[in-house]
Amino acid sequence: MTTATTIAPNFIKTVVEEDLQAGKNSGRVVTRFPPEPNGYLHLGHAKSICLNFGLAREFNGVCHLRFDDTNPVKEDVEYVESIKRDVRWLGYDWGDKLFYASDYFEKLHDYAVELIRRGKAYVCSLSADQIREYRGTLTTPGKESPFRNRGVAENLYLFARMRAGEFKEGEHVLRAKIDMVSPNVMMRDPVIYRIKKASHHRTVDAWCIYPMYDFAHCLSDSIEGVTHSICTLEFENNRPLYHWFLDALETPCHPEQIEFARLNLSYTVMSKRKLIQLVQDKAVSGWDDPRMPTISGLRRRGVPPEAVRDFCDRIGVARADSMVDISLLEHCIREDLNIRAPRVMAVLRPLKVVIINYPEDQAEELEALLHPENPDMGSRIVPFSRELYIEQDDFMEEPPKKFFRLAPGREVRLRYGYYITCQDVVKDNQGRIVELRCMYDPASKGGGTPDGRKVKATLHWVSAAHARTAQMRIYDHLFTAANPNEAPAGLDFRYFLNPRSLETLIGLVEPHLALAESGSRWQFERLGYFSVDPVDSTPRALVFNRIVSLRDSWAKVQAAESKKTDVQ
Repeated sequence: MTTATTIAPNFIKTVVEEDLQAGKNSGRVVTRFPPEPNGYLHLGHAKSICLNFGLAREFNGVCHLRFDDTNPVKEDVEYVESIKRDVRWLGYDWGDKLFYASDYFEKLHDYAVELIRRGKAYVCSLSADQIREYRGTLTTPGKESPFRNRGVAENLYLFARMRAGEFKEGEHVLRAKIDMVSPNVMMRDPVIYRIKKASHHRTVDAWCIYPMYDFAHCLSDSIEGVTHSICTLEFENNRPLYHWFLDALETPCHPEQIEFARLNLSYTVMSKRKLIQLVQDKAVSGWDDPRMPTISGLRRRGVPPEAVRDFCDRIGVARADSMVDISLLEHCIREDLNIRAPRVMAVLRPLKVVIINYPEDQAEELEALLHPENPDMGSRIVPFSRELYIEQDDFMEEPPKKFFRLAPGREVRLRYGYYITCQDVVKDNQGRIVELRCMYDPASKGGGTPDGRKVKATLHWVSAAHARTAQMRIYDHLFTAANPNEAPAGLDFRYFLNPRSLETLIGLVEPHLALAESGSRWQFERLGYFSVDPVDSTPRALVFNRIVSLRDSWAKVQAAESKKTDVQ
């Protein structure tokens, strides 16, 4: 797995540099990001966005945003708008270079007619199943369609009738006439136009025939003057077909197709089809579920766009597929939020603490910096009173070795406050701990004592009288396996869905967060980075999403001990 934390090589950047040095394309760099608007974008698309827009930015070129809207059955304006929003959120702007394949439907139709006239395309009347059968396999050659040698006039006539809507779907298709015995199956007379009697989100009912992706894609690149047509490795076998169309039509612009390895991220899936299944199955709440690897899911979770761009830089651009460890993404998020996120205190699983020697009617205000390394962020007031809440995990009645938090008779420090010592433990009828009764040292305010004694743990806390209740959504990996695609025979990736990928808690936050803005990001000290959910949170009902956890030293000790036990 890729876990490097430095910027990785980008071989495509080297290709562009060499092209510029050789004077190719008159010194122009024109890239494009060409999504199909049939779903929401995911992290794999983010890699492509950063690559294409990043190259254009670095080499003073331009990057087009072009929607591959050639299949009206699966496309929707909702997806178009979500893609625009995602590209902008990542920090890129296409300016006036917004295009659609549908912009070129008339031109693409003319190209198809020209291929027919040149004897390089024909109308085929085989069914879809027959076309697949005639195509052959990787080890057996294909065989020619009985309609392959129709005359030019007949093909022009039939294609015109296809456009006029005189035939049913599947009754005819237009195929390129290339080579049915080619070792590359893609070259065995591929379909380039099919009948689809469906309304298009832009052209409405103007067309009932639509170009196939391979035909429309390369010719749209050529029409727009794209210099570097960058795509993922699964299109490597399509490259000869891409060039065949451009050569057969003698287009003036002949873009260079370059393939790179797609992003594979552990503990998730990077397939739009599989993500659609998760949404349709209601395994997640929607495309923007914070557990999803979609850009909208990352945004709702609170991940900064800067962290995504940093992640894409670090994984680099290679020719060979590999699995990137999700911990690298989490590392990039932590690094970014460590700088920008203000610090506050919150308690996820409250345990009541009563300071028995603190006056009942007293409360005091403690000043705390919002960021210890950035005083310019300012400070906030943290109220302190007799009754507090700490984390349940911060107390053990019979602590093991290396547990340095609160225990009977043990003294710890309250962050920004005082030293306290546990005197008594109160339990309910079921023997569950419900309250700790502690003593505080008035001389230890701010973390020091006259006698200079030290403690081994500092705990976060909130004042019971001043805290705000909040819903806390704690996210784990969406899948339990690093590679969900490796499911047992007869099962699919959903076999590894993690039933504990979301835990919802009712916790408490300090009053400074009462007016936290929607989408704002915070570090809950010792707990992780959280954001205010932009959909469900309101001033009266706060909802926080955990973006990423902090590294927990005690958790590491527990994990190490568990590993020892497993070995034994």
